[in-house]
Amino acid sequence: MSALDAFFRIGETVTLGAHTFGAEEIKAFARKYDSQLFHVDEEAAKGTLFGALCASGWHTAATWMKYNLKHREDAGDPPWQGPGPRPEFGPSPGFEKMRWFKPVYAGETVTFTRRAINHRALATRPGWRLLVLISQAFDSKGDKVLEFESSVLVKTG
Repeated sequence: MSALDAFFRIGETVTLGAHTFGAEEIKAFARKYDSQLFHVDEEAAKGTLFGALCASGWHTAATWMKYNLKHREDAGDPPWQGPGPRPEFGPSPGFEKMRWFKPVYAGETVTFTRRAINHRALATRPGWRLLVLISQAFDSKGDKVLEFESSVLVKTG
């Protein structure tokens, strides 16, 4: 295993943390970003496909990002054992294949994870690599509620 593979934890599922989605939090996010009835009104939500107030998928994804960054800041990355300077995480060029598998209802606790699957040098940006992650979230029953493939630019030289 290369020093970069170890640093990026290739193949390892990292638990980022858990979050309980409260009704008021769900409604506040939805009023600002996704004001569909099943996200903003508990009574109206009862008459929808979901049958109860549930978090916006965007709220779930944004919370994954919050825990992803918090985990990196709080726990730190693995020690750098390779040559040259310690890799520095940069911006994300995007994500693919985002899927919301089931709703996250008010009161549900969701656990967020990430798993680095590969990285490659960028020919157009010497000294930078593209790290690809599988990003997921699971409810308290262990059912997957969110999954997407994300990538991040990492300065390595």
